[in-house]
Amino acid sequence: LKTIIYYNRRTNCTMTFRSTRRLILRGLRAYPKSRMIRIQSRFLSSVISSNENCMLSSCTKTIPNGNIVSWSSTINSPYVGVSNGATNLPSRLAIHSNSYFSTDSFSSNSNNINNTSSSTKESLEFQAETRQLLDIVTHSLYTDKEVFLRELVSNASDALEKLRHLQAANHKGTDGETDITDPEIPLEIRLETDETNNTLTITDTGIGLTREEMVSNLGTIARSGSKAFMNELATLKEDSDDDDKNSDLASSTGIIGKFGVGFYSAFMVADKVEVRSKTAYQKTKGGTTDHPLQWSSSGIGSYDIEKLDGDDSSSQSRGASVILHLRDDHKEYAKETRVEEILKKYSNFVNFPILLNGKRVNTLKAIWADDPSTLSKETYSEFYKYIANASDEPMDTLHYRADAPLEIKALFYIPSFHTEKYGMGRMDPGVSLYSRKVLIEPKSPHILPEWMRFIRGVVDSEDLPLSISREKAQDSALIGKLRRALTRKFINHLTTMARKNVEKFRDEFYKEYSFFLKEGICHDYEFQQPLSKLLYYETNKTINGQLCSLEEYVSRCKPEQKEIYYLCAPSRELALQSPYLEAFDKAGREVIFLYSAVDEFVMINLDKFQDRSLISAEKSNIDLGEDDKDQKDDAEDKEKDTKDGEKDVDKSSTSSGLSDKEATDFCAWFQMTIPTKVSSCKTTNRLSSSPAVITDNESGATRRMMRMLETVDTGGVQAMPLPPQQVEINPNHPIIAGINAIRDKDPELAKVCAEQIYDNCLVAAGLLDDGRSMLGRLNDLLLCVVKGAESQANSSSVDKESVADHDNVSMNNDKENKP
Repeated sequence: LKTIIYYNRRTNCTMTFRSTRRLILRGLRAYPKSRMIRIQSRFLSSVISSNENCMLSSCTKTIPNGNIVSWSSTINSPYVGVSNGATNLPSRLAIHSNSYFSTDSFSSNSNNINNTSSSTKESLEFQAETRQLLDIVTHSLYTDKEVFLRELVSNASDALEKLRHLQAANHKGTDGETDITDPEIPLEIRLETDETNNTLTITDTGIGLTREEMVSNLGTIARSGSKAFMNELATLKEDSDDDDKNSDLASSTGIIGKFGVGFYSAFMVADKVEVRSKTAYQKTKGGTTDHPLQWSSSGIGSYDIEKLDGDDSSSQSRGASVILHLRDDHKEYAKETRVEEILKKYSNFVNFPILLNGKRVNTLKAIWADDPSTLSKETYSEFYKYIANASDEPMDTLHYRADAPLEIKALFYIPSFHTEKYGMGRMDPGVSLYSRKVLIEPKSPHILPEWMRFIRGVVDSEDLPLSISREKAQDSALIGKLRRALTRKFINHLTTMARKNVEKFRDEFYKEYSFFLKEGICHDYEFQQPLSKLLYYETNKTINGQLCSLEEYVSRCKPEQKEIYYLCAPSRELALQSPYLEAFDKAGREVIFLYSAVDEFVMINLDKFQDRSLISAEKSNIDLGEDDKDQKDDAEDKEKDTKDGEKDVDKSSTSSGLSDKEATDFCAWFQMTIPTKVSSCKTTNRLSSSPAVITDNESGATRRMMRMLETVDTGGVQAMPLPPQQVEINPNHPIIAGINAIRDKDPELAKVCAEQIYDNCLVAAGLLDDGRSMLGRLNDLLLCVVKGAESQANSSSVDKESVADHDNVSMNNDKENKP
């Protein structure tokens, strides 16, 4: 049998491999059953790559945390291990690495051993085409090519952050004796553009890279040196005091990178990338310091590492320099103005100075990360003008910081005005998402609901899991929690403003942004009730221009009133003249006036406020309490007067209204006269000065909006014909009594009057689509009025002449009779 003996000096472990399919278990000691062991192997990657039948017969090692007694495996069976702490096993000894296995299936019984060795299950490792993987990372991962600069600057910031942390911890290198190289050099990021040579250089004065780090970090795709640094830091602090541990971890929160792919975005715009580095903690061998190194690659699957000599070596100071040899179609990134634009967009709030050709770019401070008590009004105003690209002063500011349910730092501004009312189209979201002060998603549509699009500001959260391209957050459920937390905080802020500064909220904010609150009620059902408390309207009990909230309305309601009434009208003047308001004025009930089409949608969607139903004044069968009793008493008095019967019938009809029988006959005639327009007709006691109304009709505001959205040419045929309506008439009104008196004597005139009464009802309800349909009828009615007046004038003139003739005859007779 071919035998391979492998000795690992780092683990002090001896392993024996034999070319046989026989499973050998030697010295397997007692071990608790049902114990799962995770096999994480990293050694002997090539020892047995060509030996299909090789087998690990034994591996013995003693460690402080426990004893590795023995394990065995063939190509078709898993490792069998007995360990309490060691996990470093060979990577290609068998295909079962990085899997969980149990020792329960193994025992000293030979039958069990034979059953295990005869298993047919086979596990295989995933394979990756390195060149193809690099091509995907380079060309298919990012949406915008300009993001490469954000990634490289973030890497430079991480290198500086690592060095700053090690300096704060008084680190002395891996040997514990090496001091930092060139300590006088400030921590900064420098960028240099060269249009002549078509290059862009990003330099940092951070921790730098050793040869091993170049191989492991730059030569390994998806291995993040920043993440490894954080993991190592957390491990080192496990045994530290809690206070020291929290302090050290907090000082390293500026680390940005975590995926290990951002560096390769450079190949999106460059055909060659060079990385020159001088480590901050250089070892000295025999009085000679290690040379700076250069890593270079064309992004096609291989890379080179070499020492820097001559001028290049002397010019490379502490830290790293990334030199991009730009492609011909990406020469724009060698221009200073273009690079400055990208830096200000993505990296303007990086913790360290960014110098572009010797000029500092990031002059603004990320004030959202500061304590609000340390910031002045002028500081907030200056930052608002930058973040919102505005020249006005903000109406109000909300600086919000929280740790639960997420770590959030948010800064919101309410501008003094919005642009949608000027016909400039729908506004884009105005809040950008940052992570560790680096822009992730500008004007993000996900972190706030759409109705809050008028807000300007930033949200920074370190807890959000980002996509690998770091262009948006990845966890939709977590984003939902963030959105709800921010929305709730903003609504609470508005509620506080409405309570403590009523004039500012009502006269400034509500006047400018009430539409957005109403949109939120219609779309954001989770926050309907808190938003409804911020609504303000005029009522029939307030003076012109005075607004009151729904809470104030409820506070003035009678105890027995269980509804909130509203009336839609274009203006206050028309609302006060509406026939639907007559019954409420008589009953002393307050009615809310809605002047905008969206207000009716708000009431329909809201449905209830503080357990009181929102009812339109145009509805039928509205219970107004004591007023109904008064109306019934009036009806009984009218019926009693009618039964006296001593007056002329026609005179009674025109002056005192219709009797019950006459009213019933009139309703039947009215419905039969215009059957295509009237579905039913009945009497009502809710009217006093109006002859009729329609009830339970569709919303006039809704109908007008739907007509505005009509896009189909119907060839002159009405696309949305009005359905037949329910009409309620006032039997005591003189017009109704007059039409009833002439409907038998002059049917044509009575029909014209009935049609005009119906159209008047549509006008009052806001349902008349086109008033021009009444012109012919109105002209006919005017002609009747003129002719009637002319006939009455002629009749009066004849009567006067007759009286004059009679007087003349009487005078003549008197003269003849005189003596």
